[in-house]
Parts: sequence; C-alpha cells; structure tokens
Amino acid sequence: MGRYVLRRLLQLIPVFLGTTFLIYWLVWSLPGDPFAGKCGDRPCPDAYINNMTAMFNLNDPVVVQYGKYMLNLIQGDFGQTFNGISVGSRIAEAYPNTIRLALVALAIEAIIGITAGVLTGLRGRGFMDNMVLVSTLFLISLPVFVTGFVLQIVLGFELGWIKTTVSASPAPWLELLVPGFVLGSLSMAYVTRLTRTSIAENRRSDYVRTAVAKGLPQSRVVGVHLLRNSAISVITFLGTDLGALMGGAIITEGIFNIKGIGNLVYLGILRKEGITVTGVVTLLVIVYLLSNLIVDMLYAVLDPRIRYD
Repeated sequence: MGRYVLRRLLQLIPVFLGTTFLIYWLVWSLPGDPFAGKCGDRPCPDAYINNMTAMFNLNDPVVVQYGKYMLNLIQGDFGQTFNGISVGSRIAEAYPNTIRLALVALAIEAIIGITAGVLTGLRGRGFMDNMVLVSTLFLISLPVFVTGFVLQIVLGFELGWIKTTVSASPAPWLELLVPGFVLGSLSMAYVTRLTRTSIAENRRSDYVRTAVAKGLPQSRVVGVHLLRNSAISVITFLGTDLGALMGGAIITEGIFNIKGIGNLVYLGILRKEGITVTGVVTLLVIVYLLSNLIVDMLYAVLDPRIRYD
C-alpha cells in the first residue's frame, strides 16, 4: 500500500502541473485590457500600469509567468489583487464556508441517497421503488437554481421555517442544511440510482446466497457482505463529487448569500482578477486529486480482492 500511495503521489505531480498551467494560461490569456476600469472613468497612469505589469510579470512569456507563480505558491504566497489585498487571506476567509457547504451536501447525498438506494434495491419493484425513481427523476430534471429558489421561497418567505440567507461567516451548520440539500440534490439522485442498481445486481450473487445459507442475520448480510461489495461505484462517485460540489457552489452560494469561494471566483471573473481565479481553482485541483487518491485507497478496504502490488 505504501508503494502504491507513493506512486500515486508522484503521478499527481504532472497532472497538477498540467491542469494548473492550462488554467493559468486560460485566465491570463483573456482578451482585453486587465487594467481597464481600475482607475475609475479615467485611463490609468503609465506608472500604475508599469507597476502592475511588473508585479504580475506580464512582460514575461506565459511559461515564465507560470513558473514564478508556482514558486511563490509553493511558499504559500497566492499573490495580491490589483487593490493590494492578499489573495491568500481572501481565500482563507471564503474557503471554510464552501468546505462546510460541500460537506453538508456530501453528507446529505450520501445518507439519503444510499439509504433510499438500499431500500429500493432490496425490495425490488413496488410503490416505494416507483416513488423513489420518480423523485430522483424529478431532481435530475430540475436545474439547481430552480430547486434553490423554490425552497427559499416556500420554506423561507412563505412558511418562515428557515432564514432565506446565511447570516454569518463562517456559516452556521444549521443554516447550511437547506443550501446543502440544494447543492447535493442532483448528486443525491444519482447516488440513489447507483446504489439501487448495484444492490439489485449483487443480492443475487453467490456470496450473498452463501451468507444467507450460513444463517447470518439479515443486517450482517446486507451491511457487511452486500452493501460493502456494492459500495465501490458509489464511493467512486462521492469521492469525485466532493471537488465538483466545491467548484459548482457558485449558484447555491449566490442564492443563499454564502461568502464562499464560488462567490470569490464570480467576483474575480467580473473584476478580471486573474490572480484570484487562479489561486482558487488551483486549490480545487488539489481537492480533486486528493479525493481521487483517497477513493482509490478505499477500494482495497471495500473489496479485499483488489491489491496494489
């Protein structure tokens, strides 16, 4: 296992460099003057433009710019915005809110999705199975912003059960339940269907029939033998979805006024602050890569037949 982890960590290096360079090149190659509008209605003085050009190494080739940026990033320096504000401090303020929101969404989709999938997979076709299939199809068909606005209007404005916006930063866990449900609703439907299909296929397997024939309790047959062997595809989806949840939180954070990285990226794009966008997206790449590594290591825990020699 140790060799495998080391080999995977080494494999992550070229992937990380390739993806972050692509992002850096795309962000800093956007057409237009990056300093337009930074000095109000008047054009910026030459001294300001020269200073900013030198600060962001804009006269260098993109490869050299990227190399200098990565050297600073390794030392924990995310750079400064055009206004002189540390990007690292802005990310440090925003990231906890998005991490909390993504974790709440991931917990909701895992708990509800796996539970619904197991129940419908075990019982086969019937009222509950049809109800879950229709519900998941409904969630898949609805765009996230529609689900968000509907829940905000019904639960917040009409019934008064929730606050329509998140009131503080860092965001209170309780106030993140509805935004987390909105963010994770689409993935929850996929988790339900993946679990249902996997359980329905594996419950007719030989090892399950053997476990039943040995007289094991149903809870052990389902929890230890059936669910464990059916969870690989679901764990794979959940692991890769963590990064997607963090990167796709822009709409949910906007609806519920959550000061997270989605909001930070949106403002960075509007203000053409490439340094902010690059820093946030680089962190998201790290989250993607590490979550995939953890998922790969979980395979051996879930299925002992998988070895990493």
